[in-house]
Amino acid sequence: MSIRCVALVWLLGALTPSLAWADNPLIVEAALDREVAAPLLDAFEEAYPRIQLTFRDHSTLEVDARVADADDPPDVVISSAMPWQMSRVNEGYAQRLDSTAAREWPEWAKWRDEVFGFTFEPIVMAYRLDLSRHMMPPKTHADMHTLLTQHRETLRDKVATYSPSRSGVGYSLFQQDARYTTRFWDLVAAMGAADTNLEANTRAMLEGLSEGRYWLGYNLLGSYAMVWAQSHPEVIVQVPQDYSLVMMRMAFIHRDAPHPAAARAFLDFLLGREGQRVIAGETPLFSVRSDVEGPYTAQRLRDQVGERLYPIPLNASLLAFVDPSRRTAFMERWQREFHRLSHPAPDQSAAATESPIRPDALAAVRRPGYGVVLPTNDSPDDME
Repeated sequence: MSIRCVALVWLLGALTPSLAWADNPLIVEAALDREVAAPLLDAFEEAYPRIQLTFRDHSTLEVDARVADADDPPDVVISSAMPWQMSRVNEGYAQRLDSTAAREWPEWAKWRDEVFGFTFEPIVMAYRLDLSRHMMPPKTHADMHTLLTQHRETLRDKVATYSPSRSGVGYSLFQQDARYTTRFWDLVAAMGAADTNLEANTRAMLEGLSEGRYWLGYNLLGSYAMVWAQSHPEVIVQVPQDYSLVMMRMAFIHRDAPHPAAARAFLDFLLGREGQRVIAGETPLFSVRSDVEGPYTAQRLRDQVGERLYPIPLNASLLAFVDPSRRTAFMERWQREFHRLSHPAPDQSAAATESPIRPDALAAVRRPGYGVVLPTNDSPDDME
């Protein structure tokens, strides 16, 4: 064989991976803000320039509905509504990922090598910086209940949280709260009595905080809140000190993925060292892998919060939360408790007698440039 033929064979072999991806589409249906995920998506497109990525960002319930769309199935499904993702996988909508990255992924962050939790995101509270002029900002769930009870009129219509009927992740978080404190329903009643606003997503809560319509937000996604606080210094993000839930974005390849090879490449990138390195260093989504470094890693979060960090388990127990009868019972009780203490607002002049707390009375430790308050070593309050 001539040298020219050998060179041609070598060149074709080297180009084979690139040619394999030529003009290959990839459709990702995700409940993940593109602004937050941009560094990760950009890194994937750089690694796979021949794959034409279409990233559709929708709400958790919209993403769940699109999974069952037989006429237009996506390649990859990503959502923070963990019970809904697990339910779809259990119904057979996912296909197994047989790769080194999948086999080496931690057992606690995957199920049957079909669905994978690739982020580790804390659930937080957020408040306006000037809240301290009126009251001590909350550090724990117990503090939240106390503020809503003792400063009800001051906070009336100025608190926001998820709507459990309009948000899959919001419903999931409230279900988890109910597991960890016996006074959860008292908190729901206190929120209702203060005319708390029920929003469909974290962005709406953050916008309300920045605009001054809201003073306090409960159960926000920490990843979104931390990004927001970087450019909105009036918003402070508080990781609760008594316990902090952790949610994982779950990703799977759709069983009817029209572009399965591209889907496998995308999921392998999310689980691989390079994708996780980008998550740890360039996004606030917090990486799962222990062999990457950066400001946003699961291990670093564990070091900061310790035993008070409560990751939502990624296993079959999630299926119970989307059981129709259980969901109906939970929503009926939510409605009952949310309106239990409701009554016409009394004379607002009563709020004016509340003594403001000096800002210098706060013992918070702010992370420079991020407006994030992390737990200290003080003994946490308990709602019980």
